[in-house]
Amino acid sequence: MSERKEILVSDDDIKKQKEIINQMAVLNRDRYPKFHIETYGCQMNVHDSEKLAGMLTEMGYTHTDNLEDADVILFNTCCVREHAEIRIFGRVSQLKELKQRKPNIILGICGCMMQEKEVVEAIKNDYPYIDIVFGTHNLFKFPELLQESLNSDTTIIDIWDDNKSIVEDIPIRRAEGLKAWVNIIYGCNNFCTYCIVPYVRGREKSREPHDILNEIKSLANEGFKEITLLGQNVNSYGNDLPIKIDFADLLYMINDIDGIERIRFMTSHPKDISDKLIFAMRDLDKLCEHLHLPVQSGSNKILERMNRKYSRERYLEIINKLRDNIPGIAITTDIIVGFPGETDKDFQDTLDLVKEVRYDSAYTFIYSKRKGTPAEKMSNQVDEDIKHKRLEELINLQNIISIEKNNEMKGKVVEVLVEGTSKRDSEKLTGRTRTNKIVHFKAKPELIGKFVNVKIIDTKAWTMQGELISE
Repeated sequence: MSERKEILVSDDDIKKQKEIINQMAVLNRDRYPKFHIETYGCQMNVHDSEKLAGMLTEMGYTHTDNLEDADVILFNTCCVREHAEIRIFGRVSQLKELKQRKPNIILGICGCMMQEKEVVEAIKNDYPYIDIVFGTHNLFKFPELLQESLNSDTTIIDIWDDNKSIVEDIPIRRAEGLKAWVNIIYGCNNFCTYCIVPYVRGREKSREPHDILNEIKSLANEGFKEITLLGQNVNSYGNDLPIKIDFADLLYMINDIDGIERIRFMTSHPKDISDKLIFAMRDLDKLCEHLHLPVQSGSNKILERMNRKYSRERYLEIINKLRDNIPGIAITTDIIVGFPGETDKDFQDTLDLVKEVRYDSAYTFIYSKRKGTPAEKMSNQVDEDIKHKRLEELINLQNIISIEKNNEMKGKVVEVLVEGTSKRDSEKLTGRTRTNKIVHFKAKPELIGKFVNVKIIDTKAWTMQGELISE
């Protein structure tokens, strides 16, 4: 196992990966090998998997959904919640028999879980049939690790504690041709007491604006219509750059790019929401009227224990300013129930905040201990039964509000970007509004990839039914 390290990547390091990609492409020219990637976790992980797929494609591999057909299988992991880790280890265990039948298959595990030393030790001791293990900071080095693994009988383990560099020009194989993820900042400096992300993703590193703009211009030239800017906290963009630029400045630049018609972003931290950003959301025509703004708790006491660096009052002030400036904006959130020390009163504060804000939807979670975080060792851990009862009450409340909010849309005409055929009804198409609501409606497949106007005729908590009124 290689020593954990923090590295400044050189031009020679990047050149070496490109040379290996070219070598592998020649080697695979008449072999047609296949790859399969399973992704767990957030959109950052999804985008990382697109990069892995891009490198594999450049090396001559083609994608397959069938594990039996694959020559390379990768698991891109998440460690934010314990349940994800349990699922991943379960999936890895299932591949032991496949490895016995196909000893030449390459099995790899990467992503956030690999930044935890005890996880890597567990793989080393209990899953010796895994061929490659690498983390979040040296993803660009995958071609070298794959080549090394193909010529080795031992597990290749290469974990970096951090990476001071941002490696550009990694090939990307995106899953569709309409919408694209674009990273603008990596890592996190916030250290919320329940969260392991700063420990596995490292400190904040902003991409240079010209690199971001060039990537988005290329996407526009390829026909992409919508982009989502990604970061653990996009509002911190630019704080670490030598030039004076912030997230709102970047949004103005992106809004001027021809061909891109919708701009989204996630995730935002409430402590860094500025008036300048709110006014940008108000004034920029391509910026969608939707904001995902995690609150996590409605209790000031719990927010302080979480180290969220804002109060309930400040959060509500932001919500009011958003709605004053952007009428009709959809606001979604994340909420954790059962954080250590959460009393009935604290939970009631959360319910009251949900009633006051009236989110369009919310992602709700039971607090689970993450090894290595301050919250793991906090006193007053909440009983599991109480956590589940609180979660159920919160979900029931939010479902009622979501239905009421969607009912307000009945009879209105909305712009929809048509994304494809509905999975539940092949006669219908599906797409999203600017406020990120899913709409199903009857129309011809020729409309996929186009913007259409749809009249909302029926609604549920998560989706709406519409009627095409123009093409």
